Amino acid sequence: MAITPPSLLGESPAFLAALAHVSRVAPLERPVLVIGERGTGKELIAARLHYLSQRWDRPFVKVNCAALPESLLDSELFGHEAGAFTGATRRQIGRIEQADGGTLFLDEIATASPAVQEKLLRAVEYGEIERVGGRTTTVDVRVVGATNADLPALAAAGRFRADLLDRLAFDVVTLPPLRARPDDIPPLAEHFALGMVRELRRPLFPGFTAAALDRLRGHEWPGNVRELRNAVERSVAAADPDEPLDHIILDPFESPWRPIAAWATAPAARQEAAPVPAQAPAPTFDGGILDQVRAFEAARLREALERNRFNQRQTAEALGLGYHQLRGMLKKHGLIPPAPLRP
Repeated sequence: MAITPPSLLGESPAFLAALAHVSRVAPLERPVLVIGERGTGKELIAARLHYLSQRWDRPFVKVNCAALPESLLDSELFGHEAGAFTGATRRQIGRIEQADGGTLFLDEIATASPAVQEKLLRAVEYGEIERVGGRTTTVDVRVVGATNADLPALAAAGRFRADLLDRLAFDVVTLPPLRARPDDIPPLAEHFALGMVRELRRPLFPGFTAAALDRLRGHEWPGNVRELRNAVERSVAAADPDEPLDHIILDPFESPWRPIAAWATAPAARQEAAPVPAQAPAPTFDGGILDQVRAFEAARLREALERNRFNQRQTAEALGLGYHQLRGMLKKHGLIPPAPLRP
């Protein structure tokens, strides 16, 4: 049965150049490093390297080096003999042996300890591994490592073995962040929206409004494609299935009722994004409970409008509301700004 490499969506020059690089290096029987920010698809690229190689019909084994402490990572990668440590009642074949003849993908390789790095070097250099407990065996494995760290800088600082870096960096594929490929954002968003619509068993996706697409294009996407997927899927799930998607939920924590303590401990960038006027006096509310609720709601709306310079779409985003929801609340409290006088 033919196996096709994982599909990757994008047409921007930076992305196509990265894919062309992958196609050139995939057939070579050499280690490769995949470098990129979180959410750029490093695991998909590693899989593509495997399935475009001569090893495509052999195992593709993945290990997240950051997910395990040193002792467990050592055993997970290299295996152990029975009795090697307390609880080792039988021999375990490690991930490297499981990948014999195929490809081993080491995600977050920069987090591996010096001891594990030393054993990895021998595996890459000579094809030899030593199980915990002393048994040595040989393997034929192509290693693909991935990280978002600056490995040369770590090696210069003595925090990553320079000789291991030399062996792994036969070729280095560097993935562009999503902000460097803005033309890919609309087709990616459409792809993720259609997938969510199918999951929800809705008959169709009515598309994005122009404002929603502008919102997607204007975001920096520090979490890259993974963040885009999450934002689009949650927005589709929350939207009216019969109306074009207008409200993009970039921050699922954004809410007018968010606990003050959470904002006090938030990163400085988030605090600066929604500053509270330093001179604004705390509102006081008189009357019965319903009057107090209405007064509180009106005060929050006024503050949000001022923070967002009376831009109603930005205000709606900041409050976690749809545009039409906000308009209804503004009308309810008589807060619709008057139209400017024409000369």
